[in-house]
Amino acid sequence: MDEFILEMRNITKLFPGVKALDNVNLKVKPREIHALIGENGAGKSTLMNVLSGIYPYGTYSGEIIYEGKECKFKEIKDSEKTGIGIIHQELALIPYLSIAENIFLGNEQAKHNFISWDETHANAKKLMEKVGLNDDSSTLIKDISVGKQQLVEIAKALAKNVKLLILDEPTAALNEQDSNNLLNLLLELKKEGITSILISHKLSELLKIADSITIIRDGGTIETLDKMDKDLSEDRIIKGMVGRELTNRFPIREFKIGEIVFEVKNWTVYDPIIEDKKVIDDVSFKVHKGEIVGFSGLMGSGRTELAMSIFGKAYGKRISGKIIKEGKELVLKNVREAIDNGLAYVTEDRKTAGLVLMQDIRRNISLANLNKISNKQFVDDHKEIQVAEEYRKKLNIKSPSVFQNAGNLSGGNQQKVVLSKWIFADPEVLILDEPTRGIDVGAKFEIYTIINKLADKGKSIVFISSELPEILGMCDRVYVMNEGKIVGELSKEDASQESIMKCIMQSTNSNVQAACQQDNREVK
Repeated sequence: MDEFILEMRNITKLFPGVKALDNVNLKVKPREIHALIGENGAGKSTLMNVLSGIYPYGTYSGEIIYEGKECKFKEIKDSEKTGIGIIHQELALIPYLSIAENIFLGNEQAKHNFISWDETHANAKKLMEKVGLNDDSSTLIKDISVGKQQLVEIAKALAKNVKLLILDEPTAALNEQDSNNLLNLLLELKKEGITSILISHKLSELLKIADSITIIRDGGTIETLDKMDKDLSEDRIIKGMVGRELTNRFPIREFKIGEIVFEVKNWTVYDPIIEDKKVIDDVSFKVHKGEIVGFSGLMGSGRTELAMSIFGKAYGKRISGKIIKEGKELVLKNVREAIDNGLAYVTEDRKTAGLVLMQDIRRNISLANLNKISNKQFVDDHKEIQVAEEYRKKLNIKSPSVFQNAGNLSGGNQQKVVLSKWIFADPEVLILDEPTRGIDVGAKFEIYTIINKLADKGKSIVFISSELPEILGMCDRVYVMNEGKIVGELSKEDASQESIMKCIMQSTNSNVQAACQQDNREVK
């Protein structure tokens, strides 16, 4: 048996104006979980797209040796036939088809040119059981969580007899429980002989399950670390990624809190589809000038719904309560009015709601504040380019020019374009929803620095994050949310992972007790 199931030798890939991969080498052993890590734009996803045939043979130089044979894949179906499966960060599932239909999409269970639905659902159930998915196979994809959708993607790959499974940021949008379930599944698949290549920015996860870690920087291979290395640690990995020691994960800020600038009082929001479902329940909070206020909570606690409903009623129905800015009540009917009144919202979903991917950097940055670069209803192209260049340099957006499409940028650079757009809008209150999701530690530090500078200029910042270390490292004060309510308010000194989780658990327990008491009253 060969020592390596996969060797990628001297892989070089060019895009117009950019060398994405420069003589990259990768060796993966059979039955191992091999992590591929690097900063955003380092070339990780590009390398995996070369391997899977998304970038076909002839569009790159170098060799791919898989199971001892050279491979020249012309399309993704070629790599799938050999047992290579890739799961992208943006899941390739069809929302209005069932779990079973998605699992066998393109791989239909057919007899005599007709799909056998009995066989489709029977085989889907076996695969679902294997990945730990207990839902009905007829359930539509749109009706299951993102964590379960990831399991459907893995079941889909297993249906094609995968031997080498590639996962690109599989836990980026998952909560801690779903992330752990997915990592445990990869360990189980390893026992069954399946090799995995895992791309992730969550270093703690990699240290937990990876056998080897290959670091890529600026399109080139830096080194491969073994799990048995004595000095293997998060700091050691970060040094390889960014090329230097990163002693502090969060920039130091001497914050000066001013007067209260922004208040939300008794804010209640109902679900836009299920009319009687209360999503936000009587929430009140305040933000001072120059303050970074964190919102922590488990997935589904209502943080995003709260932010979007405040931002010009972008979410929800039957909204009640007050928004007060600088002592005056605001009545915001739509997003445009929110922007005009000094509010900005950086969405957690940069690709769908944050950017126009088919437009270039220049157009995306100017989008929220066209009045500033317009002359009698016409956009001044010269001013627009000047503004875009200014923010490209200020935020260190890595691109050949401001004319590069946003869709061709790495995740970290896309996030910087979103931030540029809203900073250019010059808001007094900036709501940041998961601003560093799916971004490497180096780019995170740059974004943290930008946020601190905005606070230093007197901007009031609401910072939503599912990562507790980020909340603790960045925020001056923390609100804890659970089930649509604020269940705790903690100062920077009192905030810790334990105190935040204590607020959530106490709230959950009291809600369970209240529900039991209600049930008992109804029985009587």
